[in-house]
Amino acid sequence: MSKPCILTCVERPDRVHQERLLTFLRRKYGKMDQELEVRLDPELLGGFTLTVDGYTYDYSVRGRMRQMGDALRSSEEAPKDVEALVQTLRREIQDFHPKAEAMELGTVLEIGDGIATADGLDRAAYGELVRFENGTEGMVMDLRADSVGIILLGDEAGLGEGSRVCRTGRTVQVPVGDALLGRVVNALGAPIDDLGPIHAADHYPVEREAGGVITREPVTVPLQTGILAIDAMVPIGRGQRELIVGDRQTGKTAIAVDAMLNQKDTGVICIYAAIGQKASSVARVQETLKKYRAMGHCIIVSAAAGDSPSLQYIAPYAATAMAEYFMERGRDVLIVYDDLSKHAVAYRTLSLLLKRSPGREAYPGDVFYLHSRLLERSCRVTKEYGGGSITALPIIETQAGDVSAYIPTNVISITDGQIYLETGLFFAGQRPAINVGLSVSRVGGAAQTKAVKKSAGTLRIDLARFRELEVFTQFSSDLDKATQQTLDHGKRLLELLKQPLYQPMSVSRQAVLLYIATQGLLDDVPLEQIRPLINGFMEELETRYSDVLAEVQKTGDLGGVAIETVRAALAEYKSRAAAAQ
Repeated sequence: MSKPCILTCVERPDRVHQERLLTFLRRKYGKMDQELEVRLDPELLGGFTLTVDGYTYDYSVRGRMRQMGDALRSSEEAPKDVEALVQTLRREIQDFHPKAEAMELGTVLEIGDGIATADGLDRAAYGELVRFENGTEGMVMDLRADSVGIILLGDEAGLGEGSRVCRTGRTVQVPVGDALLGRVVNALGAPIDDLGPIHAADHYPVEREAGGVITREPVTVPLQTGILAIDAMVPIGRGQRELIVGDRQTGKTAIAVDAMLNQKDTGVICIYAAIGQKASSVARVQETLKKYRAMGHCIIVSAAAGDSPSLQYIAPYAATAMAEYFMERGRDVLIVYDDLSKHAVAYRTLSLLLKRSPGREAYPGDVFYLHSRLLERSCRVTKEYGGGSITALPIIETQAGDVSAYIPTNVISITDGQIYLETGLFFAGQRPAINVGLSVSRVGGAAQTKAVKKSAGTLRIDLARFRELEVFTQFSSDLDKATQQTLDHGKRLLELLKQPLYQPMSVSRQAVLLYIATQGLLDDVPLEQIRPLINGFMEELETRYSDVLAEVQKTGDLGGVAIETVRAALAEYKSRAAAAQ
């Protein structure tokens, strides 16, 4: 026995019309046992709807009004005054031709907390966009035998049990293109910066399958962050995924913003995806980028703490879709996910509301796939596939420095290295507070600038030796000369690695500082005088020997002539500084 066809109308038709319709349906669908069920709905205003095999054909007045509303909303023009509005309405009405499109309609069974359960959407696919009768959109997140679970991407006001929802046949998409540069948008790509509408070049789905091995290029091109400690010891290459991990308030976002500032005038596009952050924190990042005139090459995708878990869940995927547009056109992108621990919490919230079985720490079983399918989209692709790259800097917040927790270990296993920020170092005044022992770059060394790589030389080993000796000698007062020299040298290295906020360094400056540090050229300078001396020396070097620094910057190599110039200039400056005291 087949399901009955459902005829919904304002007034019940007479038996003759019912029989004619039933005869037509039997002939069309070849089901001689086809039955007709008549339902009354005054809200249709006129006409009727017909539901056959799960699809609804809308011939009602309400449906045609809805089509007219959709046509007006999709109009490219934004009327500037009443007269323009009237002209737009007149033109849209004249060009409007209503159609009885086949829609798969469902009915909301329950709704609340940003989650709706609906039946009747038998053919709905995971990740499909659906639309409710009040215009609110949602995404299918749970497929069951007799119903589907939907996360709402808008306001649930006006929706309740019995509300209608229809399939769209497409996935959630966001606008992409150059028009987004310099803008702040929400997780769906809508502007939230009061700078007017965005005329996007195209729309990309938020969820896309990551490219295979054949599409990828090795990481060989450096991405300079401008942060001396990172570029020297944990370098990042274009197409790499480098995790920034640490406790709250240890400078994770500051490192990411510094890296974004350093991409000014390099052609690298930066996307900052704020997930679950305070609105004031997102505004602070925006103001910093504006202050240093870097907003022009940046996009901020904000799903703040006050937004729904649904939008927080979508945000990093939407930001990655925007990045893929540029990558496929041969451009390089730096994307910051701030932060993925809050993203995992948002996903856990949605999963629990959808009544999925919880696992470790109440996270669902597919939480690893949550981040792996996101981060695998960051890579460097071959010229056949665009020739661009996406470099990812995901941020994870730890509790009490526990990097062995569930989410941190998951993301560490996916990424190509991590930058670990230590609370103790931060409060001791070491900024950035990078723990060299736990930080590593598994790819970036192959893409490190030659000058920095050569100058950094023994830096990591020297610091590791210093840390080891520092632990063993903290309870000892009697030290031999060699041990004391190693400790003094290590303290001077740490002093040179300190870097003020939002002051990224050029490659030439980094190479010179690293050479001075690793060669022990400041070991005879008192520790408290290191910072003022090196700042003054670098200013003089950039003034008197700008041509030497320009050559280092251009070639990426600190050669013999440049080294001799640096050593002679430093010796002269130290003599003058000593004489002035």
